[in-house]
Amino acid sequence: MNLLTVEHVSKHYAGHTALDDVSLTIPRGSVYGLLGPNGAGKTTLIRIINRITAPDEGLILLGDRELQPEDIYRIGYLPEERGLYKKMKVGEQALFFARLKGLSRRDALKKLKIWFEKFGIESWWDKKVEELSKGMAQKVQFIVTVLHEPELLIFDEPFSGFDPINANLLKEEILALRDKGATIIFSTHNMSSVEELCDHITLINRSKNILSGNVEEIRRSYGANIFELSYRGEEQLLRAALAKGCTILEGTESVTGYNTLKLCVEEDAAVRHMIATANETVELRSFRELIPSMNDIFIRAVNGSL
Repeated sequence: MNLLTVEHVSKHYAGHTALDDVSLTIPRGSVYGLLGPNGAGKTTLIRIINRITAPDEGLILLGDRELQPEDIYRIGYLPEERGLYKKMKVGEQALFFARLKGLSRRDALKKLKIWFEKFGIESWWDKKVEELSKGMAQKVQFIVTVLHEPELLIFDEPFSGFDPINANLLKEEILALRDKGATIIFSTHNMSSVEELCDHITLINRSKNILSGNVEEIRRSYGANIFELSYRGEEQLLRAALAKGCTILEGTESVTGYNTLKLCVEEDAAVRHMIATANETVELRSFRELIPSMNDIFIRAVNGSL
């Protein structure tokens, strides 16, 4: 079942269309990537889902009904533009945001203690936000975003300002939240994170949804039957043996003793024959399909060359 459905949403400003008839469905309990170049319309869509602004046309459904003002308590939003008050103390501010999300003081203090210990930031409770680094402040804002355990979490560039260790910590927490039942919208330009975290994606470009689907299915559907084999033996013999049924793209020599050959197999049915031929001709170590990365697909889609 889908948790969130966007139906034919458009948003216009003076002389500019931010969203043009965008539709998408976000399955319950998934991590959903919302991708696109700067100015594509992602942030506008996120603001509409958060009821910060309203669409000019179209509907947003949460479950099986139209999104209501009170549904904001079922949503947690970590914006790209961070919003902590610099002069307030960390603990005081975290408690303030928790109360805004509907938690009692007692429940908020209990949950904050657990999260502060998990992130190793107990000693920051009485520090002012202006004393924290960007990454430290990011941890605090992440905590207040997830503290009330919302059904829908929206993270806009959540790893900005994090070193690799803390970014990995955050990835683990995001996946743990998904495993506990949360549905997550993840907006980013980091395509490697998309491959690590996202089950489905939508790519918005120039205000339109130009690509949606399961991440692995998208990657495979835009593959080009390109394979790489690793072998030990005579390259010219191998090239001659594989000349029928495939195109040799490039070959490289390796100091490890195993060379590689990249080739394009013209028909799916010929793949098994290519493997058998290579195995008979040289000492074959590996044979693998080269699936395009989400970064490659993103660039090709935005440039109109998919």
